[in-house]
Amino acid sequence: MKRFLSLVCLIFIFNSCKEEPKPEVQAIVFDGISENIKPGDNFFNHVNKKWMDSAVIADDQVGVGAYRFLNIPQQELLKNILVEVSEQKHPKGSVEQLVGDFFASGMDTTKINERGIKPIEPILNRIEAIDTIEGLTEFVATQIQYGDYSMFGPYISPDQKNSELNILHLAQTGLGLPDRDYYFIEDESVLEIQNAYKTYVARLFELVGDSEAQSKAEIVYNIEKQLAESHKTRIERRDVKANYNKMAVADLDQRHKNIDWSNILALLGATTDSVDVAQPAYYDTLDRMLSEVSLDDWKLYLRANSIGSHDNILSKPFQDAAFEYSKVLSGQTEQQPRDKQMVRRVDQQIGFALGQLYVKRYFNEDAKKRALDLVNNFQKVLEKRIDNLEWMSDSTKVKAKEKLFAINKKIGYPDVWRTYDVTIDRNQFFENVVALRKSDYQYELKQLNQPPNKDEWGTTPSTVTAYYNPSLNEIVFPAGILQAPYFDLYADDAVNYGGIGMVIGHEFTHAFDDQGAQFDKDGNVTNWWTEDDYKKFKEKTNQIVKQYGAFTVLDSVHLKGALTVGENTADNGGIAIAYDAFKLTKQGQDTIKIGGYTPDQRFFLSIANIWRVKMRDEFLRNYVANDPHSPPMWRVNGPLMNFTPFYEAFDVKPGEANYRTEEERIKIW
Repeated sequence: MKRFLSLVCLIFIFNSCKEEPKPEVQAIVFDGISENIKPGDNFFNHVNKKWMDSAVIADDQVGVGAYRFLNIPQQELLKNILVEVSEQKHPKGSVEQLVGDFFASGMDTTKINERGIKPIEPILNRIEAIDTIEGLTEFVATQIQYGDYSMFGPYISPDQKNSELNILHLAQTGLGLPDRDYYFIEDESVLEIQNAYKTYVARLFELVGDSEAQSKAEIVYNIEKQLAESHKTRIERRDVKANYNKMAVADLDQRHKNIDWSNILALLGATTDSVDVAQPAYYDTLDRMLSEVSLDDWKLYLRANSIGSHDNILSKPFQDAAFEYSKVLSGQTEQQPRDKQMVRRVDQQIGFALGQLYVKRYFNEDAKKRALDLVNNFQKVLEKRIDNLEWMSDSTKVKAKEKLFAINKKIGYPDVWRTYDVTIDRNQFFENVVALRKSDYQYELKQLNQPPNKDEWGTTPSTVTAYYNPSLNEIVFPAGILQAPYFDLYADDAVNYGGIGMVIGHEFTHAFDDQGAQFDKDGNVTNWWTEDDYKKFKEKTNQIVKQYGAFTVLDSVHLKGALTVGENTADNGGIAIAYDAFKLTKQGQDTIKIGGYTPDQRFFLSIANIWRVKMRDEFLRNYVANDPHSPPMWRVNGPLMNFTPFYEAFDVKPGEANYRTEEERIKIW
């Protein structure tokens, strides 16, 4: 990214209702169009194939292009800030001191390497001293407070039945591989990952001086595989109601004799008489295994887990071991330079302090209000689409619109910045990371039994992303995504509505996808539908599941339609909402060509352009297995084959590969 575009200027191009001066529009050139690939055969490749063939993925990256890979140039902006503030002295506790000294501590690799295994030795000594199952679980609970999670997965968020109160939830956990399925699939690519993981665990044991490292790694792997058998799949975890199981702590104590939940919760500092156990089968299995697996084997499991939880903040041999395993998952061939690693870590661990410096330098104060005006316009467009739905009854439409207009909109950066009650020492990197992990835990713990903090953000302002949160019924667009190719100061409306417009429409639609539709306007899981309307809705989402499940990548790897149904529903809705909004603009109502393309054609070309992404095959294979988003090609081709205006814009005809008859085109929102 060559420059960050100020949203205060960018938003002028959208505000068609106001007579405000616009910058001179310059034609955005859609270069690299493959005329030999028909739009109706594969629109993604029609627009992007030449770029895909020539784009080079850097050795230290897993992909290149737009969306999440825009975070790569974005990190250069953050590095500029961090290098500057780390070279200056600042008042203790100031934002500049916290992020600058944290960055500096992580850049001192000489000191980090000199310390070797010393930072983690106290933890390993505590594990070695464990002599009872009770001591084992107490160690696990204590370590959670320092960001070292193993066999328990607590987190705090709103109660699905009472969204005005945060409660404690327990999720399945305990695995080292990316997902439970990796322990049971036996194709060649997964077997390679299994072996790489075992080698990694064995290497961790070797680095702390353990003998018989390979056999110990097998023991750890076998414990994880037993735990994995109890895990719900990613698709099963999409069932909102099935993954809510509120239980009294007293009942859990009776159910799990080996865990002693009352004691564990006390050690966690969590005062509560009930807990939502999201996946009870996992904790039933864990309780049983605590008595069946030997204490010595459990100690090996904790030893491997604790080293692994800290490998990337220890000396270089530990970091190398972690990378050797991760490159089998991702295909990345080189480790990132230390400064890139540290920019990412600062953003992840103390990102709302760094975010204050970021928005001050790269984001205009007036932008939030102007962006909010744009989002409000899209909200009105979706209202009209709801009014025009043929399959939904009037009573359900009323509820849907109530929810739509109750959505809380967050733009650019938080109105209230999170503060960090932590001491950062530029000479103690390991301790800084642990202190920030502990700070995060205490920050979350303070929210237990309290109303949700509606000022809180789930992502840092600099991140290239956007999201909808059903529990809080909120939509969030960080400053990071408000840049080209999504926003472009000099682009015409068609380009921008096909860019950020699709993203805005996508996030609004999440309020009404397979999961979002189960939450009411206040964030409670309640049924606000008529029985017949919800049946029709499920039939339509099942059509999405079936359609996307037939798509393939890497020749034969099928998309998981049931895993990606929410994102696919949002992509289909997002394009439709953005197109309707575009048609309200002056350009959307004429046919004047720019760069040889009509306004409608440029709208669709822009959609293909914002998903211009190339990934390594290894990364893509694991992406399809684990990510709820479809790969970039199908975020373009999938919804467009359902959208009649696209057919009209590019004269898509029967016989072309992605042609669907009018009856086959899926329309939900």
